[in-house]
Amino acid sequence: MAYIIFMDVSGAEHMKIVLSKIEDFRVKGGSGTTFKGGPQDVIQDSRYLEREKHQYKDYFNEITRLLTDTDKILIFGPAEAGKKLKNELLHSYPGLHAKVSKLIKTDSMTKNQMKAFVRDYYTPASTGTYD
Repeated sequence: MAYIIFMDVSGAEHMKIVLSKIEDFRVKGGSGTTFKGGPQDVIQDSRYLEREKHQYKDYFNEITRLLTDTDKILIFGPAEAGKKLKNELLHSYPGLHAKVSKLIKTDSMTKNQMKAFVRDYYTPASTGTYD
């Protein structure tokens, strides 16, 4: 799930939520034997990875539709999705990638904490030195 937080010129915050349809892929199957080093069924996970790649692409396309009318973009969060989003912006949306201020790894936050984080990052008195 992605939370898109907008700040308008008056400083008011607005939040939109983009739901993720990315499945949690866990390869199942294969059979083992009771013998150490015995034959094993080979699990082909390339189709799972390809499906996950397409799901991320669709998810990021949905997010970027909401980012088209922005001046600056701050990407933050606890997982690797932020890094994947920034990479997708670099390759597919160079205009939006140029607007990315920073990618910050953070702990999980409540909605109010996220709004405060964005507000603090972009206020003129802030040094913007979150790491």
